[in-house]
Amino acid sequence: MQHSSPVALVTGSTSGIGAAIARRLSGEGFSVVLHSRSSVETGHALAVELGSASYVQADLALDADRTRLVREAVSLWGRLDVLVNNAGISRIIPHADLAAATPAVWQELHEVNVVAPFRLVAEAESALREAARRGKSGCVVNISSHAGIRPKGASIPYAATKAALNHVTRLLALSLAPDIRVNAVAPGLVNTPLTADWTDAQQIWRECAPMGRAASPEDIAQAVAMLVASDYLTGEILLSDGGLNLT
Repeated sequence: MQHSSPVALVTGSTSGIGAAIARRLSGEGFSVVLHSRSSVETGHALAVELGSASYVQADLALDADRTRLVREAVSLWGRLDVLVNNAGISRIIPHADLAAATPAVWQELHEVNVVAPFRLVAEAESALREAARRGKSGCVVNISSHAGIRPKGASIPYAATKAALNHVTRLLALSLAPDIRVNAVAPGLVNTPLTADWTDAQQIWRECAPMGRAASPEDIAQAVAMLVASDYLTGEILLSDGGLNLT
């Protein structure tokens, strides 16, 4: 039986930005499918907290797990209206240290940051087109990075994969319209436990960003919710860095 409420699958959603997105969409009436690679207990606990939610474990480096994740999400609720590709990985490598950016690093980041989102969209395409037949276009939001737009980032391979994800976003928006809208949010620095000791970056955002601070996960979740709520915007890369790009 098809679920009456819209359903959103949010990858990498047991902490940080992903958890904030899941909570935001849940608060706006979505049933949410949570996902992580390893934090299974946290995923189940968050599902209980949200109420109309479920959790699926999957390793997005593995294509079989990508397929299973989407199929389980659709099976759990009988529909899928929104896919948020939040999960991603990074490696910190000084840009001048070319030898450290090995082929293995490039392959690892490309597989998770570019191939996985594309494959999840491909697997979810039919379910997202069904959403359009119910009266509102299916929706994909990719979480990119300002490093994919500006020559910044934890490493060159990381920045390059986020730039690729931005381009994939635009290409998919062209090929899947009007049934499925595809957009991306490109955050700058976001305050999470991972970035708590990034003192240099924190100082840059305090001193140089017009908004005078890094983003909170909730700031990014708000941007995602805006793109989800629209039934017109597609192919947009929403740079969410507090205006740092203006300086």
